[in-house]
Amino acid sequence: MTPKATDPLSTLLAERGILMADGATGTNLFNMGLSSGDAPELWNIDAPEKITALYAGAVDSGSDLFLTNSFGANASRLKLHGAEARVRELNRVSAELGRAVADRAGRKVLAAGSMGPTGEIMEPMGSLTHARAVEMFHEQAEGLKEGGADILWVETISAPEEYRAAAEACGLAGMPWVGTMSFDTAGRTMMGLTSTDLVKLVDKLATPPVAFGANCGVGASDLLRTVLGFSALAPERPIVAKGNAGIPKYVDGEIVYDGTPELMAEYAVLARDCGASVIGGCCGTMPEHLRAMREALDTRPRGERPTLEAIVAALGAFSSARDGTEPAGCGHAHAPRAGGRRGGGRRRG
Repeated sequence: MTPKATDPLSTLLAERGILMADGATGTNLFNMGLSSGDAPELWNIDAPEKITALYAGAVDSGSDLFLTNSFGANASRLKLHGAEARVRELNRVSAELGRAVADRAGRKVLAAGSMGPTGEIMEPMGSLTHARAVEMFHEQAEGLKEGGADILWVETISAPEEYRAAAEACGLAGMPWVGTMSFDTAGRTMMGLTSTDLVKLVDKLATPPVAFGANCGVGASDLLRTVLGFSALAPERPIVAKGNAGIPKYVDGEIVYDGTPELMAEYAVLARDCGASVIGGCCGTMPEHLRAMREALDTRPRGERPTLEAIVAALGAFSSARDGTEPAGCGHAHAPRAGGRRGGGRRRG
């Protein structure tokens, strides 16, 4: 049974058919002067005009939703900057700034409250308990809710235990949520999950996300192979695709992504044809990429489900020969020649 369209994302998706999300956070903020090692979330207070410009850049480029500048605004990550006591404040302000941008967009735009991983390893492999993880995510969720976020957006998760904790926290906050994982190790997350595993995990949650999918990872080709893995199982929930804009390269001491707007336009329509209905960019994705993606999604007709060979021809080779699933699972475990495009970064953007 398909979930009822009672949350803001499902309602907007029912109206528009395809939703375009935003692009990078970090890449854009570094271009605005953020220094490596600094916490971008502190800019919600210290440089609110730049965060407003970040959000507006996505909206002006045609995004139907954008993520707040709160990816690392949990107690564990903020402790590294001596700001663990400011979780509620930094999340609330990130959402307040987003609410203001969304409300003056001239059309319905959603402000999605970004929640990234804690940065700790959960039991039994690590020391982070389920209860503490839920507490951290819940604290963040309440701040985003207070600031006016339409929906919560859990992203770049690798461990199923952390995904479950985030789900519980979103439920405690009484907020609808979206949850994406990063499949960056030969088609698996860092903690070993495949696309098939995530579909099964989502279906078993007491508070499931209204949409799920993949973000970041090792490049657009690999991400679309993962999306094909999701769609092969015909999940009842919408699929999210947020791929990196090419691969990172060091140029004059800075990280630059080599994905052109034309490549990201190809990625966007292929993502749609692979089965994704919420499509955006991750690391390296700038407003110029989003504009090209928006135009492609609006003007290019739907195509057939692409083959792996078609994805490689358009976006470059996969980084691994397999996508992490067994041949009997999704039917697409073997890939064309490995090598080529690789993406980067554990952190969104």
